[in-house]
Amino acid sequence: MIALYFWYRGIIVINYPFNLLGIIFIVLGLGITIKISRKFSAVDTEIHTFKTPRKLVINGLFKYSRNPIYTGFLIALIGVSILLGNLSSIIGVLLFFFAANFWYIPFEENQLEKEFGKQYSEYKNSVRRWI
Repeated sequence: MIALYFWYRGIIVINYPFNLLGIIFIVLGLGITIKISRKFSAVDTEIHTFKTPRKLVINGLFKYSRNPIYTGFLIALIGVSILLGNLSSIIGVLLFFFAANFWYIPFEENQLEKEFGKQYSEYKNSVRRWI
């Protein structure tokens, strides 16, 4: 997004000082991501997509979203887009959303269903994918 900004700024839709509101989204999104990373470390489970999880985490922010890390990343990217203020930066947000929603998350959900079976299926049916 930043490289695209310097290569092709496109149409600026959010001007200074309003673009600085993006900093709030960046901090919020990264804060969520860091909180979940620490949670995974505390309960000794795997955070990496392609490694087998050792425990199913369904408390904390996971009560509201099955994917709070991806949600945190998305919020942070929206913040970067706002901070840059140009229309073309939305491409990065959309690319991340589509990759996460249609590739990473389905892959992880299949892994979790294999690993935790009915427990994960019940959780999946009771908590939304994003928020």
